[in-house]
Amino acid sequence: MAHVIRPVTADEWKKLKELRLAALGDPVARVAFNETLEAAAGRPDAFWQRQASSPDEGGAAVTFVGQAADGSWGGMVVVLVEEGEEMPQTHVVGAYVRPEHRGTGLARELFRAAIEWSWGLGEPVVERVRLWVHEENLRAEAFYRAVGFVATGRTLADPKDAGALEREMALTRGRA
Repeated sequence: MAHVIRPVTADEWKKLKELRLAALGDPVARVAFNETLEAAAGRPDAFWQRQASSPDEGGAAVTFVGQAADGSWGGMVVVLVEEGEEMPQTHVVGAYVRPEHRGTGLARELFRAAIEWSWGLGEPVVERVRLWVHEENLRAEAFYRAVGFVATGRTLADPKDAGALEREMALTRGRA
């Protein structure tokens, strides 16, 4: 199944909302996302409209979707610029592929777009792309390793469960 990978446009906020709610309703959402379905479903339309607004070139965030030939969205990934860290970097969040699109290569295509966008930023010049993965989300961790991310050794408590950990993984420029 071929997908076109592209940024979301502002007028697609309803489709973005639907995809995000589908992600939060997925059985692995408990370990994959820090937001609950109930919280997201209660957000006003203005929130979703802001989320869908495409940044100008070099903007602070972008949401990529994988669009199938029939126009449906099979998955998404969000990339945020983080300038306040030890080095300019981007942060991948909100990665999701619908069950019927898993195993098609869509996740790899979405991550390729996120990484290429990160490396293509003119200001700041990004030195690494990072993400956090829940210690129980072994499938996601294996995928991240397969696309080049490595564990940094940094951990933090899961915001939803202080007894669980999230692990930082990163991809450094030149190792992609």
